[in-house]
Amino acid sequence: MPTNTDNAPSHTSELRTSGQPMVRFKKVRKAFGDLVVIDDLDMDVAPAERIALIGPSGSGKSTILRLLMTLESISGGVIEVDGRPLWHMERQGKLVPADNRHLQEVRKDIGMVFQSFNLFPHMTALRNVTEAPVHVLGLRKDEAEQRALELLDMVGLKDKIDHHPSQLSGGQQQRVAIARALAMRPKIMLCDEVTSALDPEMVGEVLNVIRALGSEFKLTMMMVTHQMGFAREFADRVCFLYEGKIAEQGPPDQIFGEPKNERTQAFLRAIYDA
Repeated sequence: MPTNTDNAPSHTSELRTSGQPMVRFKKVRKAFGDLVVIDDLDMDVAPAERIALIGPSGSGKSTILRLLMTLESISGGVIEVDGRPLWHMERQGKLVPADNRHLQEVRKDIGMVFQSFNLFPHMTALRNVTEAPVHVLGLRKDEAEQRALELLDMVGLKDKIDHHPSQLSGGQQQRVAIARALAMRPKIMLCDEVTSALDPEMVGEVLNVIRALGSEFKLTMMMVTHQMGFAREFADRVCFLYEGKIAEQGPPDQIFGEPKNERTQAFLRAIYDA
């Protein structure tokens, strides 16, 4: 597996025996003016692999997710999703910049849950979940509603389908946001600090839903989190980011129990001593 380090794991059971990564970053670079946020990133993510991205603020963790969700454009390199280039498309045997239609097509395989929920305030929980399947996937309203009801039941909100976001707690709003992302039937789920905007007593209920996703859906998951205990329990692989590069990566027990990189060691000491 191409990576920025020499201590990469034996690539998650050889890419889950599939031979092809679900997500591939090849020399991906992202800069804002002179500020380089992602620096020649090489990373493969296997189908159904669960990746935890950790590291200090400004290390590039959330930017990786935003590049995958096409919320930020890449400055260089190639990202592939299930074997298809994301920011490029093939034309006459060459890769050229992707047009909006190509971006939207590839992005259908990706769902994202944000730290700020991003629900439509004027819509009920049910309609928040059905809106995109109807208007993006072209599902009939009754099909979308059946799918939404099943998902809202799964996240424990069957009795809140007619509530607006203002009538829901932060934890409940985040669970609606998770159901909304799942309603698009993504192959890849991205979670960006999904508990950071929640009161401490609500963190557990959202993490329990994410645990359920890992057991009930065969999703490739990439999660940016400061919840180190959850990352250790949930992830197949932990990647420590520093200055836009993967400074160290490996199984959770190795990263949290015996980190080899000095930057990783210092980061975890700071977290545990806080």
